[in-house]
Amino acid sequence: MTQKEQHKKLGDTLWGIANDLRGAMNADDFRDYMLSFLFLRYLSHNYEESAKKELGKDYPDDTPSDVMSKLKANAPLQIWYTENEEDVPEFEKQMRRKVHYVIKPDHLWSNISELARTQNGELLVTLEEGFRYIENESFDNSFHGLFSEINLNSEKLGKTPKERNAKLCNIIQKIAEGIADFSKEADQLGDTYEYLIGQFAAGSGKKAGEFYTPQEISTILSEIVTLDSQDPSTGKKSKLDKVLDFACGSGSLLLNVRKRIKDNGGTVGKIYGQENNITTYNLARMNMLLHGMKDTEFEIFHGDTLKNQWDVLNEMNPSKKTEFDAIVANPPFSLRWTPSETMAEDFRFNSYGLAPKSAADFAFLLHGFHFLSNEGTMAIILPHGVLFRGGAEERIRTKLLKDNNIDTVIGLPSNLFYSTGIPVCILVLKKCKKDDDVLFINASEHFAKGKRQNKLAKKNIASIVDTYKFRKETERYSRKVFMDEIKKNGYNLNISRYVSTAEDEVQIDLNEVHKELEKIDKTIKRKTEEHNGFLRELGLSELL
Repeated sequence: MTQKEQHKKLGDTLWGIANDLRGAMNADDFRDYMLSFLFLRYLSHNYEESAKKELGKDYPDDTPSDVMSKLKANAPLQIWYTENEEDVPEFEKQMRRKVHYVIKPDHLWSNISELARTQNGELLVTLEEGFRYIENESFDNSFHGLFSEINLNSEKLGKTPKERNAKLCNIIQKIAEGIADFSKEADQLGDTYEYLIGQFAAGSGKKAGEFYTPQEISTILSEIVTLDSQDPSTGKKSKLDKVLDFACGSGSLLLNVRKRIKDNGGTVGKIYGQENNITTYNLARMNMLLHGMKDTEFEIFHGDTLKNQWDVLNEMNPSKKTEFDAIVANPPFSLRWTPSETMAEDFRFNSYGLAPKSAADFAFLLHGFHFLSNEGTMAIILPHGVLFRGGAEERIRTKLLKDNNIDTVIGLPSNLFYSTGIPVCILVLKKCKKDDDVLFINASEHFAKGKRQNKLAKKNIASIVDTYKFRKETERYSRKVFMDEIKKNGYNLNISRYVSTAEDEVQIDLNEVHKELEKIDKTIKRKTEEHNGFLRELGLSELL
């Protein structure tokens, strides 16, 4: 079984458990419990494996059963803590250096799952203590509020503490049994985590748009921004110092960019994400850690991107401005916003003007573009309206085109997202663009039909990326359009103006058609005469 097949099987197993156990609970609510327990299991396994290496022969693998029976769970680390109290502070100090966090033995998954298996009444209290410890004390960098959306005392779990404890025991026991036979590696659990996010998203309808970008679209964006900015045909960059997603959702886009670079033997300095939804913000932080990232390798900020509340991005001095080598984003489509009077002077917008209140699409775009480095690439998903709407959006679009900052426009098929059925586009922007043209890719009719959503097959993704990479022109698919033509069209970027998918009408030669008809007429007359000859011989009436 391939790794991809294994993580899908594990995902299906856990998804089946979720459907069986959630009962009347809303899928979004149950998602938070399910993913938090998967996260705890990863942190625990990683910690225990590292503790094993750190303690070496002192790690109590082979412990007499009578000693084990005195403990809450079959957890060797608990034994070591009990027998070596004076060494615990130094041990934890070392663990912070190596794995960047500490988990107390009582809070480890091995203990939690044993409490669940034995239906221990202390499970609820122990879980609460564990979650608070992980949020506030486990990591050097605070992960305050990481489990803020997990209400262990919710009546959705049961009316009394006893009922809630029993429900949690059942959920945790089933999860423990379901994942027992699968790999415990970070990437395996991380991929499963993302698979489950996708499954929950599919059941959440429009709400899924708040946090989930389909993997195939994520792949396109991450492939584009990791290619060399000035000459994509030369291949991927060897290093990205800083990567940003200012509407990061669960963080899959950021992780995808990191994976592309690392799989190519390159390095990534640090990834930055911003998310305004608290639940999704917590999902993103867990997702980073579940993919084996150290807390020093990423920074996720909770706040409103349009208000620019993040200190990292709010430096007024241009010489100290944080810049990013790659920027990706899938912001909310056509979000209504209310810019303040002073926002027109905001350093992100003052050269372009403000996006209209009815649609913040260009506000998001300009926010990201401001922080793009001179050698960087930005790829953002937006509704098609940004390509042709007038007014303030036309003025912003025109300036970006005149400044030669819009590199590529990619039209995608409709119904790819859980949140909307409308077709969307990808805009690729650069500050280092050398070509005096815009590449248009019309991929609107290249997809695989799905039950609920359409899908981009591997060949569809490869075609888009390859066309971008080599700036290829293909009839009814892609074309390089020079600025003179775009100017004549009033800086309208409607894709069908430049790349039509319509088949050319077959030209009909009327003279040839007439000759063919005369030939057919002569044949009919000849055959009719032959037929009438037979009828005369038989003494029958002839045909007219």
